[in-house]
Amino acid sequence: MTADILSAHLPGDRVRPLLEAAEDADGIAAFSESFVQGLDDERVRHTHFLVENGGDVVACAGLAEDGSAELVVHPDFRRKGIGEALARKVRAENPGAGLWAHGNLAGAKALAAKLGLSVSRELLVMGISADDISSGGPELPDGFEALDYVGAVERWGRDAVEKQWLEVNNDAFSWHPEQGGWDLERLHRAMEADWFDPAGVQLLYEGEQLAGFHWTKRHPDGAGEVYVVGLASRHRGEGMGGPLMQMGLNHLVGGGSPQVILYVEADNVPAVKRYLQLGFKVDESHVVYK
Repeated sequence: MTADILSAHLPGDRVRPLLEAAEDADGIAAFSESFVQGLDDERVRHTHFLVENGGDVVACAGLAEDGSAELVVHPDFRRKGIGEALARKVRAENPGAGLWAHGNLAGAKALAAKLGLSVSRELLVMGISADDISSGGPELPDGFEALDYVGAVERWGRDAVEKQWLEVNNDAFSWHPEQGGWDLERLHRAMEADWFDPAGVQLLYEGEQLAGFHWTKRHPDGAGEVYVVGLASRHRGEGMGGPLMQMGLNHLVGGGSPQVILYVEADNVPAVKRYLQLGFKVDESHVVYK
């Protein structure tokens, strides 16, 4: 099949049936949360390329300004050169583009080999059953207090809370390609997600200063997620990671989540080791090919 590639602006609803068909076939979503958001939200500033058949979208690629890209081909139209054509189009637009392969399935490996690409980054999905999570409240040192976002805003006001939240986030993730360098607009955009729950943002304070946060997420099937855990650099090495983790886990399990997942960079060996010690196991691998 000849792949005539079209540029598209915010293709949204036209792409969703394609994403659903691919996930049904593969057992894993082809697009991550940010790339799904980019289908409709102009602020995300993604570029999109489509392949159509009879008016239906049978393949789509999204390209972010930072060079990350994701692509999906309908199960009925695979092994026809469409994925390769889309990947080459993305790399023509940005020669340094990194192609995400969620689940690193056989088709993605074959395409990467054909294009001469290799894995440049690996993101692990780790999971644990709620039954295997230790119960009990986090043990906080004297002078520390746990609040959720709602309680903190009631005490200090939204502006003050979000200012410190951003400061701790950008301090903790200065090295991270997606989570670092956030501003208030980026935070508010994330808080617009359908799943966002203010009570699910657990905040750890030392007096009036935010020491760290555990932002949780609950999926439609009830599963919980350790979405983001950030600790201010001034508190590293003080044993605060454990209490922060427990705060979020207690919130998720207390709300009925039967299991909890998290995402972690595979090369973050200390973090992976810590999660394994807590009882998490590796469920999936997501990689970037360059």
